[in-house]
Amino acid sequence: MIIDIETAGFDAKKNPLLEIAAVIVEYDDNQQLVVTEDHAAHIIPFDNSILDPSALKFTGIDPYHPFRMAVTEKEALHKLFLPIKHAVKRNLCTRAILVGHNPTFDITFLNAAIGRTKIKRSPFHPFSTFDTATLGGLMYQQTVLAKIGKKAGLEWDAKQAHSALYDAQQTADIFCKIVNRWKHLESLDVADNNTFNETEALISTDK
Repeated sequence: MIIDIETAGFDAKKNPLLEIAAVIVEYDDNQQLVVTEDHAAHIIPFDNSILDPSALKFTGIDPYHPFRMAVTEKEALHKLFLPIKHAVKRNLCTRAILVGHNPTFDITFLNAAIGRTKIKRSPFHPFSTFDTATLGGLMYQQTVLAKIGKKAGLEWDAKQAHSALYDAQQTADIFCKIVNRWKHLESLDVADNNTFNETEALISTDK
């Protein structure tokens, strides 16, 4: 499950979540990883939270804009966790693994919000993650999300960047590309090994 979070600072205990997005990826009939759903919510800052002006300037989010249609942390997490739990169940899994770009940040804020809202049944593993920055470095020799996307042949809209949903969608597309490309490389290795074994067999027969 790809998660992206926008916040009003870097302290998970003091600074609030402002946006959260989840993109669900699953294997299709051809065993290709694809996006199947996306969900997002704007969030009302929790009581007595601290809003860092520099963080708000960076994201461009006005936490109290009347048209954000923001909900409480608890409502937002329930909204996203329900479809994630359904996806976990239909794929015969026990927990979702958070996939993110530098996901330590996202899972730290997510776990803090889960603690504040006293949600007892999170669908996520509490600490295991996949990092697209690391995977991007391995596959495309880039670690910046926009640069990985461009190397992967994806378009990047700088105006939409730092929206939780847009960043989660881009991260999901990159993750699917990397996983599917890796599976393709594995199939080539299998084909090469089969060819090598067949050649060795022929040589042995000739002898």
